[in-house]
Amino acid sequence: MEATPILKKRQVLAVVLGNGLEFYDFVTYAFFASQIGRTFFPSDTPGVSLLSSLATFGVGFLTRPLGALVIGRYADRAGRKPAMLLSFWLIGIGVIGLPLIPSYATIGIAAPILAITLRLVQGFALGGEVGPSTAFLMEAAPPRRRGLYVSLQATSADLAVFIAGLIGVGLASTLDEAALDRWGWRVALLVGAVIVPFGLVLRRTLAETLHGGPEPQVGADQARPTRFIVLGLVLLGTATTTNYVLEYMTTYASVTLGMPSTLAFGATAVIGLGGVICDPLGGWLSDRFGRKPVLILPWIVLALAVFPAFWMLDRLRTAAALYAVCGFLAAISTLSSATIIVAITESLPRRVRSAGIAIVYAVAISMFGGSAQFMVAWLIRATGNPLVPAWYMLAGVLIGLVALFQLPETAPVKTGKDRSV
Repeated sequence: MEATPILKKRQVLAVVLGNGLEFYDFVTYAFFASQIGRTFFPSDTPGVSLLSSLATFGVGFLTRPLGALVIGRYADRAGRKPAMLLSFWLIGIGVIGLPLIPSYATIGIAAPILAITLRLVQGFALGGEVGPSTAFLMEAAPPRRRGLYVSLQATSADLAVFIAGLIGVGLASTLDEAALDRWGWRVALLVGAVIVPFGLVLRRTLAETLHGGPEPQVGADQARPTRFIVLGLVLLGTATTTNYVLEYMTTYASVTLGMPSTLAFGATAVIGLGGVICDPLGGWLSDRFGRKPVLILPWIVLALAVFPAFWMLDRLRTAAALYAVCGFLAAISTLSSATIIVAITESLPRRVRSAGIAIVYAVAISMFGGSAQFMVAWLIRATGNPLVPAWYMLAGVLIGLVALFQLPETAPVKTGKDRSV
């Protein structure tokens, strides 16, 4: 018999706001990377400002594992609620601080130093955000709806991507390149800062799920969760590589394919919309049919489709081709992305759940997400091959599929165990 959920709509919103704000900020940074690079890292050498900006984007991933360890363990000891409040405070500092930094032309070397420092602080906070918030949703959900509940994390992220894309299109349509360089990108980042106080107020109303009952009995695999952690690292590495290559599509379309900024920013909105639709759909399907089918089938389709999709885009270079490719790849990849988090979190005992999923997620993001966009940009520049993103994504998916077949099924509909977690 299913437990009664303890979450109200405003409490769900309070939990997923942190994840949404994370992706709004990081995605906005990613597709304004050229403007941010020229602001903080001016250079006369073509491409150097962009690479410096993307490297600073990647710096924020270095402190994620530390944040995951510190805040994740804090959530396992003191509770999910205080940990989520702490991480959101730190996220707010990073989100508000970066767009307020003066340019290199105004304060010199202090500008890039401040930018890098704030990315390190924000990376620490974001590393600690995913663990307690995901554990909270898992523990508050009825057993046969965990996939749907946890998928709301990914849904909030893709909704943020969609909104960020719309804002980017609006700014690119109304401002010239000089205005985007001076202040347009700052406006886009500050939009995310508006929700910081609302998120803090909402999170203060949350119930606590860490002490929701005695720790249930676990099997041998759960008692020694190392296998799940290793598999989770590989699987999340694949999902992260795919997601961050897709989120680079705006910069790719404008810089590599030479498409207008207004069309390029629209790609981000299309990717976000695909995720908003397919994230909860994937979570619901995993509750109904099991985790593994919803993980395996989309990745097989993605492996078969990614190279033809990029080949077509490179040949046509039209708005229709760009949006079709982005929408299709985003829909396929996001069907399975949230389910990976569900399967790994579901496999971890409560005493280490927050720290476990936080560390796995942070290490995967740091190793693969932080480097993906820089590596793609560098490889395109080094080889001159516009199909680099396809090869990069394909390699990640093939590695992920190997690990995926080693993952045991955890969905109650398949295991017949509607136990609490």
